[in-house]
Amino acid sequence: MRSRHRLNINVMELVRIIGFLILVEAMFMLVPFFYSLITDKAEVEAFAISIAANVVVGLSIVLTVKPRVRELGKRDGMLLTALVWVIFSLFGMLPFMLSEMRLSIVEAFFESMSGFTTTGVSVLENIEDVPRGVNLWRCLMQWLGGVGIIIFTVALLPMLNSSGGMQMFNAEATGITHDKIRPRVSQTAKRLWAIYGVLTATLGVILWIGPLPMYEAVCQSLSTVSTGGFNSCSGESAEAWATLGVRIPVIIFMFLGGVNFVLIYRASLGQVRRALSDAIFRGYVVVILLSTLFIVGVVLSDGETDLEKILVEPLFQVVSAITSTGYSVDSVYTWGKVIAPVLMALMLMGACAGSTSGGLKIDRVIFLLKSAKNEIKKVVHPNRYYPLTVNGVVKPPELALKVAVFFVVYLALLMISGLVVSILGMSVDDAYFAVFSCLGNAGLGFGETASSYASVPDAGKLVLSFIMLVGRLELFTVLILFTRSFWRR
Repeated sequence: MRSRHRLNINVMELVRIIGFLILVEAMFMLVPFFYSLITDKAEVEAFAISIAANVVVGLSIVLTVKPRVRELGKRDGMLLTALVWVIFSLFGMLPFMLSEMRLSIVEAFFESMSGFTTTGVSVLENIEDVPRGVNLWRCLMQWLGGVGIIIFTVALLPMLNSSGGMQMFNAEATGITHDKIRPRVSQTAKRLWAIYGVLTATLGVILWIGPLPMYEAVCQSLSTVSTGGFNSCSGESAEAWATLGVRIPVIIFMFLGGVNFVLIYRASLGQVRRALSDAIFRGYVVVILLSTLFIVGVVLSDGETDLEKILVEPLFQVVSAITSTGYSVDSVYTWGKVIAPVLMALMLMGACAGSTSGGLKIDRVIFLLKSAKNEIKKVVHPNRYYPLTVNGVVKPPELALKVAVFFVVYLALLMISGLVVSILGMSVDDAYFAVFSCLGNAGLGFGETASSYASVPDAGKLVLSFIMLVGRLELFTVLILFTRSFWRR
């Protein structure tokens, strides 16, 4: 009886891989380190110490831990995926604590988790007070977390191109099902990151050629394609941020960040018609258009005559909301309360699975609506079979139950977490909006969190950090770790 309940986790292999991942994070920290070395020498020491800490810990693990078995099972993959995001956030918060900002441990962890999960909420009230090297690290965090830390590592480390790598890939990738571009998981991961990198570089060049200086162009491209939402523009750059030369490219690349990268890959191979005919993609476009037209109607009813405020700003806000990027236009506060439910519904829904966006994912919403439609038909014709089909492919009936359970758990977690955060010291309205924003990785604030999350009690920041992680890994990858059955054979 005792052996049947014995821990069935390959601990040594997990620790060894974590060592490699810590070294990967150190590699990314070299970017803001060299930037600080060139421009802002005050932050060089902070990054030097942070990199040294990562290298010492990572190398110590890699050189001393020698597992007998190198294979990873499904449980190993799920546990490793959740642990990696926490460990990356713990080591990634060091520059926030060691720089002149001197954030507390809780504040630094919150900021780090917000970056890696592409949530985009912040305890920092004024971007002008943030050292440029540290701010570059914030944007790099978002970019690394956009497609996924694990997916990047699977692409980088050939040793993970195994059943364990596939388990990790599935645990981190978003959506109901996971389409593979290539037979080997490492090849799929490399393709995804190649697409991601090309999109980021393209936007960066467009913004740089346009009205933004190189630094702001790089930071904004990292934050936009990852749909993270950290805004790095201040001073004269903030004025340029409000111009059409910036807003239109940002709209386009936020939109692309919300598209399933598999579709973008197929379109790049010339299969444009196949990508455009995808039911989920069409649903994504229709929702954006209808929501934008609704807000345009509200703006016109207020007597607005400026074409940019009538057309561009509503589209910008809608795409930002549905992709969970979290950018806002100033006019949003003048549109009235009638548009608030629309924006919240978009934030809750999210964009396509397989993208960098948060939320429930429009795939699940469409699937649930199709399932509900079939159930209504069965009331009239109970003996008739109505298959669930998406893009002409019949889906298994149990998938409908899986999606319904996801919705229930998502809403239950939202309700319970909002109650917990309110008990910890926030008003009920602010607490629920903060949880709503963090669970969907949307990055918006309301009330006391409108400008920053600095006023949230430390215990509340830790709860919200956990909620960000759960939302980014789509609930079950994290929540399953708190069940007794996971830890038993």
